[in-house]
Amino acid sequence: MTLVAFDFDGTLSDSEMTVLLGERIDVAEDMAEITERAMNDEIGYAESLRERAALLEELPESEARAAYDRVELRPGAADLIETLNDAGVTTAILTGGFERGVEAALESEGVSVDHVISNRLPIEAGVLTGDVEGPLIEGTKDDALEELAADVDVPMAETVAVGDGANDLPMLEVAGLSIGFAPKPAVEPHCEIVVTSMAELHDVLVEDGILDSK
Repeated sequence: MTLVAFDFDGTLSDSEMTVLLGERIDVAEDMAEITERAMNDEIGYAESLRERAALLEELPESEARAAYDRVELRPGAADLIETLNDAGVTTAILTGGFERGVEAALESEGVSVDHVISNRLPIEAGVLTGDVEGPLIEGTKDDALEELAADVDVPMAETVAVGDGANDLPMLEVAGLSIGFAPKPAVEPHCEIVVTSMAELHDVLVEDGILDSK
């Protein structure tokens, strides 16, 4: 059995959740700047995530829901996930992004993955609190991948990690196969293989024997 773990924002999706949320409260440019600095490893991911969440304080839940509904999988992602599922491969999403956005994107395409490990933006009295909760704030994706692999009884040598940003580096470094999806410059040297489309990624998984060629 094989475990394929995807990052979400920038990998399975070309939407950036925090920017979509920021557009609802006029802080999208600030969000994008913080995100870019984090993905290029210029500031710590936990710090960047808390800064972005703080900018969303008082955003109404209805506006957050509208932003999540705009999160989309990139072309070919749903088909690839479905192909992996049909092949008996364990699929997972490990993201510092937010579970509601991931769920909305998957549901809109009618696909699912076996495991989602993500963060949450808590809501009180109908508005975002400006805080963020979840396992991938201080926690890193290498630990998450290792724990998940142990839970599903897959050796680390048979894991595949696919990501693009600096917070993906830990899981890329411990996975059996590390694949960069249009990775940031600071990330690319740590990837065994680089792809720029889901079609290319499918071909890599065929070449590696994870998927059948047909």
